[in-house]
Amino acid sequence: MKSKVINLLNNVITHLIYTIYPIVLVLLLSYKDPLFLKVLLVPLISFILVSLYRNHINAPRPYEVNDTEPIISKQSKGKSFPSRHVFSAFVIATTLFFVSKVLGIFLIIAGVGLAILRVIGGVHFKRDVIAGALIGILSGIIGFYL
Repeated sequence: MKSKVINLLNNVITHLIYTIYPIVLVLLLSYKDPLFLKVLLVPLISFILVSLYRNHINAPRPYEVNDTEPIISKQSKGKSFPSRHVFSAFVIATTLFFVSKVLGIFLIIAGVGLAILRVIGGVHFKRDVIAGALIGILSGIIGFYL
């Protein structure tokens, strides 16, 4: 039962963030808001850079190191650091904070929940999710002001 709840929450939070983001992009585009390009490019460029870094580091996942079965369904090896789920949640949240503070704060809270679930679910170490969150926040801030 516990594993079903963790998997469900992981999926709900992930899909929530990945649904809100394109909706905001469509709204910004439809209103011809000048923020559209930044809101599109900051997460996109940051995601590509983090993915390249993560592939280069190729850190093992907790279930590889501890020889355990993860609660969250995951079969892949390596590429644990930083957590790309958590990074994505935080770069999107930080970027959208510049559009709507309420939405940004809501997504930051969702990102914290996702980070906790990814550790409890056994697919990331604490360092993976902390690094993902910090890199996401910094990428959002730096990218937005460039």
